[in-house]
Amino acid sequence: MRVLVVEDEEKVSRFIMRGLAAERFAVDAAPDGASGLEMATTYDYDVIILDLLLPGISGTEVLRRLRRTNTNVPVLVLTARDALTDKVENFEAGADDYLTKPFAFAELLVRVKALLRRGAVNRSSCLRVGDLELDRLSQTVKRAQQRIELTSKEYALLEYLMANSGRVLSRTMIVEHVWDQSFDGATNIVDVYVRHLRHKVDDLHEQKLIHTARGVGYSISDETQE
Repeated sequence: MRVLVVEDEEKVSRFIMRGLAAERFAVDAAPDGASGLEMATTYDYDVIILDLLLPGISGTEVLRRLRRTNTNVPVLVLTARDALTDKVENFEAGADDYLTKPFAFAELLVRVKALLRRGAVNRSSCLRVGDLELDRLSQTVKRAQQRIELTSKEYALLEYLMANSGRVLSRTMIVEHVWDQSFDGATNIVDVYVRHLRHKVDDLHEQKLIHTARGVGYSISDETQE
């Protein structure tokens, strides 16, 4: 899962980013409305956490402009203002949820997960490909009912593949979704992690689920590949 945090208070931004990274999210951050809007309309995010009192373009205006081009991405609004009129204005602008500062990270995490469950296509809490299961709420992975232990990046890669089951994902697409914006390494890191995944997911089973599209990227499917 990839999250964008648009927040100008550095301490708050770092607090959110650390917490989400510990929960296996890839997290990008923007310190103002203009850069937040640019990132939100350039990259594919699973959820956006948006402060309202931003320098330059306000969070409410960012939300309005974003909804002109992207009506699906869930947006959680953060603000110190809790007046009913403010809430109504931002819900009408396209917010999906509203969290008043100060807040506990545990509440933010619950709200983010709720938005992901409610969100667009392939936001269901449990993903399945053949006898492989991934539960987004407990972050557990099983194949043939046997638990598979994954690192945070292995989990994020598998989740992205399974959420797009049957679709070939390029290495660039995978890097942009699984690794955050600060990652500046080569896309061959994807090949390394796919090998790790295959060892854990496929090696002990006759049916192979992770497939290579030569020169393009990778996919996951329970259909036999020629």
